[in-house]
Amino acid sequence: MRIGIDTDVCIGAGQCALTAPGVFTQDDDGFSALLPGREDGAGDPLVREAARVCPVQAITLDD
Repeated sequence: MRIGIDTDVCIGAGQCALTAPGVFTQDDDGFSALLPGREDGAGDPLVREAARVCPVQAITLDD
């Protein structure tokens, strides 16, 4: 699975980092970012939930 973050849409709510802290973090400006090496989600079961709870649907998952 590939994870995409639309940085033009992200508002920095941080729900992804709270839901799947092993995959997502927030950058210095407070916007969503992937932890290094986690671009594929590495089988984390919370990735789909993190995408679902994003208030602006800035996260996309490609299987």
